[in-house]
Amino acid sequence: MAVCDYFRFLEHTADAYVEVCGENLERAFELAGIALFEVMTDTSRVEPRVSRVIEDRGFDLENSLYRWLEDLLIEYGSSNLVFSQIRVEYVRREDEGYAFRAICLGDYFDPQRHEARMEVKAVTYSLMEVQQSDGKWMLRFVLDI
Repeated sequence: MAVCDYFRFLEHTADAYVEVCGENLERAFELAGIALFEVMTDTSRVEPRVSRVIEDRGFDLENSLYRWLEDLLIEYGSSNLVFSQIRVEYVRREDEGYAFRAICLGDYFDPQRHEARMEVKAVTYSLMEVQQSDGKWMLRFVLDI
């Protein structure tokens, strides 16, 4: 079984194209969330001062990934929170879809303490993939910047 635990940015003409590899679906979602905030700031400089629980569901895995990233972006947009530590408790099949729950730790964005990078406007379905292969999960998605 190949070992993976990363996110990286792929080439894209105008937006942020992200690839994530996790040993399980929960870890892949955690890394996807960190990658989202890494587009906006240096997450290594964001202290875990504020906690939020994010719970939602999607009708399939792609929609769940979309909703997950959108929920994080909504939290940033409504509260100005950026997260540097994310623990996804579960991503599991329930009824006709997939539910997820995560605990996110971070801080209110402060340009005096945090590097301002690119603003993420939206999550998109463009080039989105959720695949399991060789015991690992690979996610790809595009963020509109």
